[in-house]
Amino acid sequence: MPVTRRRLAALTALSPLVLPAVARAQDVGTAARPIRVGATAGPQSQVMEKVREIAARDGLAIRVVEFTDYIQPNAALAAGDLDANSYQHQPFLDAAVRDRRLPLVAVGKTLIFPMGLYSRRVKSVGEVPNGARVAIPNDPSNGGRALVLLAKAGLFSLRPGADHTATVADITANPKRVRVTELEAAQIPRVLEDVDLAAINTNFAVPAGLNPVRDSLAMESGDSPYANLIAVRTQDKDAPWVRRLLAAYQNDEVKKFVEATFQGAAIPAF
Repeated sequence: MPVTRRRLAALTALSPLVLPAVARAQDVGTAARPIRVGATAGPQSQVMEKVREIAARDGLAIRVVEFTDYIQPNAALAAGDLDANSYQHQPFLDAAVRDRRLPLVAVGKTLIFPMGLYSRRVKSVGEVPNGARVAIPNDPSNGGRALVLLAKAGLFSLRPGADHTATVADITANPKRVRVTELEAAQIPRVLEDVDLAAINTNFAVPAGLNPVRDSLAMESGDSPYANLIAVRTQDKDAPWVRRLLAAYQNDEVKKFVEATFQGAAIPAF
């Protein structure tokens, strides 16, 4: 399973010899039992590290656990290896809850990371050639999100009413005979040289040196419905530490950090 050394170390620290199997609610968030928050490596983890600093000033201890894919953070949260995660939008969480029957719920919004269209071969969407190969994420919600963005950019048409649930089967008119290739979202920046166009999530674009404001040929608008969120297990949604975690995230200091660090590549949704 693709995880960082940091995650392995963090999960190892969760053994029964170090932490009780069930921590008392009042102990969660202490130095002895920090809140374990999963986040994908890159912007999500960067912001959560800032949140950790802010929370520490309020006496709330957080341990940030990095992941390198979109599947494991929800699995780890459902299994109790994490207390919360911060990396996904509502459509993705809804699909995970529905398809994998995970007992998870959103408790607050964080940031919008606009998806962008990138290319090393053309300088505008209008230059995309006939028969072009276009890479999009292979998970259902982000794949549909990419198809909608491509349709808005004029690459092809989708059936009326198509949204983030769209699939390649919903492509109606495709005058350029665009060939859509579905890949794991984290892998798409690595194949940018091999395709004509790629739809890349910003949390994977930024570590690859790409900024949607500066480098994309098209990007989602600021009113994107794909605001990321903090998720917890359903049983924890009303826990006091959840309110304190949200307070540490949803404040002006985090907004200023995001604006200064990402220059428009991330937009506060709170």
